[in-house]
Amino acid sequence: MPRTQRNDNFIDKSFTVMADLILKLLPTNQRAKEAFAYYRDGMSAQGDGEYAEALENYEEALRLEEDPNDRAFILYNMGLVFASNGDHSRALEYYDQALELNGRMPQVLNNMAVIHHHLGNQAQERGETDETDRRFDLAADCWTKAIRLAPNNYIEAQNWLKTTGRGSADVFL
Repeated sequence: MPRTQRNDNFIDKSFTVMADLILKLLPTNQRAKEAFAYYRDGMSAQGDGEYAEALENYEEALRLEEDPNDRAFILYNMGLVFASNGDHSRALEYYDQALELNGRMPQVLNNMAVIHHHLGNQAQERGETDETDRRFDLAADCWTKAIRLAPNNYIEAQNWLKTTGRGSADVFL
């Protein structure tokens, strides 16, 4: 049974009805509509914590989707799933692929920075100074790019960049 037929709460049902109406009315080809349906089901499964099911839907959406911007969002969501499961290297791979298709996604850059910052903290705890610096530099680079794209967001990152001296003046409000 497709996920869209299993939604049992009002909000999910409402979203599904609206999405189905939009799909029917969109002047697009059947392949794009199918890709969107898989993407929608992937988001629903991801929201329910059903990560394996979400990835299956995203993979099918990615196979069908031709628009680079839409593919970037699918890859972004796949990265979110891997990050949620602690597979940071795979998450970074999917985020990199998303940025290759759409370099104007500050949320991807922010998530990459969060991962690098986390890995930097872990390296710091192990006493690995070079790895700590490398990861913190990567985090600073990603946050700087994200802030340039969305200057009113990521206030905590801006504070971290200021307090660590890793940011340049042009990214601060």
